[in-house]
Amino acid sequence: MRQINAFVDSVYTNTVGSRKEIKELKAEMRNHLLEAVHELMAEGKSEKEAIEIAIDRFGGTNGMKSVVSGLFQIKTIFAKKLLFAALAFLAVSVILFAFIYVNEVKKDRMQEDYMMSIILNHLDKQKEITGENKKYMEDLIKNNQSVYEILLMDHKKIKSVTSNEEFQKLKPAFHVSKNIWTTSSSVVSFVGYSQGNENWDLNVTRISYRPLADTILHVGGVIYWVLFFVWALINAHHQRRLKAGWIFMFAIFNVAGYLLFHVFGKKEKTHYELIIVRRDGC
Repeated sequence: MRQINAFVDSVYTNTVGSRKEIKELKAEMRNHLLEAVHELMAEGKSEKEAIEIAIDRFGGTNGMKSVVSGLFQIKTIFAKKLLFAALAFLAVSVILFAFIYVNEVKKDRMQEDYMMSIILNHLDKQKEITGENKKYMEDLIKNNQSVYEILLMDHKKIKSVTSNEEFQKLKPAFHVSKNIWTTSSSVVSFVGYSQGNENWDLNVTRISYRPLADTILHVGGVIYWVLFFVWALINAHHQRRLKAGWIFMFAIFNVAGYLLFHVFGKKEKTHYELIIVRRDGC
């Protein structure tokens, strides 16, 4: 029935999507229409009347075009959003990782050694900590983001200690630290450095946010991997090529797996076109 074929072809004109999927959907629509036509003819309708009624029940050419194009557009938009979200998560996590890591690299040991030397020089040979000394160290904690804690111990008291129990009971001559929003090991790490002179033993603890950088990169990478995996599954499903092997490739190899899927898809398409050409040539 040429009218049925013409109607189906007109519905899918200019539809963007997988050729294989469109071909299968056209065949399915054609079969439904033919079944409807045969049922109507069995009821006593002429072939022409039956075809017109069946097409009208399907919504007509314009109505079906709108439905089909809408369905394909929704699929395309959803897939594009998934891919965009995957790439966005990856890009943001890499940028944040690089920013935090580079910033942390600047906080090297030399800075801490230099700071401790300044504190000890500021104390000079004083045997007592003055209010000015305390204010100076409190300002260092407040104004230096990399410093978490300053601990000052009396050197002579430490030397007089004869056991670990006595050492544990020693109280610091001065102690100041800052409040931070978390001490989770997945976000921050603490590195302590020590220096001293004949009067004081100084310990400065620095905050490092390298664990945060690693966590951001890891979480962003996992989210990207999952979203790209789902996007690849959707594309494979649309092309009617979703198999267990490709699911495994997408899950394990991600982009590399999808590139292989794409390459083999082109080969399958070329092979299919060659078969058609040879068949038509016969």
